[in-house]
Amino acid sequence: MNMVKELEINKVYLGDCIEVMKNIPSNYVNLVFADPPFNIGINYDVHKDNMSYYEYCRWSERWIKECYRILKPNGSIYVAIGDEYAAEINIILKKTGFYFRNWIIWYYTFGQNQKKKFSRSHTHILYFTKSKKDFTFNDKDIRVPSARQLVYKDKRANPLGKVPDDVWQISRVCGNFKERIGNHPCQMPESLLELVIKASSNKGDLVLDPFGGTGTTAVVSKKLNRNFIIIEISENYYHTILKRLEKNT
Repeated sequence: MNMVKELEINKVYLGDCIEVMKNIPSNYVNLVFADPPFNIGINYDVHKDNMSYYEYCRWSERWIKECYRILKPNGSIYVAIGDEYAAEINIILKKTGFYFRNWIIWYYTFGQNQKKKFSRSHTHILYFTKSKKDFTFNDKDIRVPSARQLVYKDKRANPLGKVPDDVWQISRVCGNFKERIGNHPCQMPESLLELVIKASSNKGDLVLDPFGGTGTTAVVSKKLNRNFIIIEISENYYHTILKRLEKNT
């Protein structure tokens, strides 16, 4: 594992996220986007995705506390999580000291088919800030046309459009999509990361992703002129991220 010796930005680190983050200075990062394992038995390369309830919550508390420490006072964190632990992660974020902003629902097409329960077609994204009042939120960079503009042609409508709702309809990156990279079971769509990064960081800011996956956070950060630190525990996924970044140079 290439553990941090001297911290560099715009780099992918191979290692356990908690251990790597211990090498990052306090109050250093502007934005954290975390898509941790959901603890539902997904076949990741090296991570054990079937911890006990207590073990998973304790582990989540440890990495969230590190994120809190390294975030700048006006920093933000977004955590993608499934139904099974969304409530617990929400509570851990609050207990750690973060301030709640939104409970976003990422609604996607191509949901997972089920036979013994309703088919799942969403993921929770918990949006919190380190400060209650001082944080980055670039509403003008993410506004979309409103119904008043498009449907009703209402002259009173804000010409810049409206801030997006807290339900985001963005397709999953399925196995046969052109955007699909490598053999990782869960790949975040670039359009979702674009919304997060545009909203909660500025050009030149530093974005951290403690669960690198296929490197979507790095690719989008680079495209939007942000700096990044990516951490990935799997050597296979680590090399996938490096190859993806090379292609997007």
